[in-house]
Amino acid sequence: MEFPVRCFSCGTVVGHLYEKYKEICKTKTPEEALDELDVSRYCCRRMFVSHVDILGQVTRYPRI
Repeated sequence: MEFPVRCFSCGTVVGHLYEKYKEICKTKTPEEALDELDVSRYCCRRMFVSHVDILGQVTRYPRI
């Protein structure tokens, strides 16, 4: 759904970096983007690499 504000494992705030990450990934690899954003912990890197944005698909269906 939406990108989490904090890392699930260590609790580091990473939510503010997601938009920058998407912009950088247009021209560089995810590894280079995370290095540029100084995301060094593997648990935090996992948050970015494994995120799938499905908010647009879910909002098409009405709430019952």
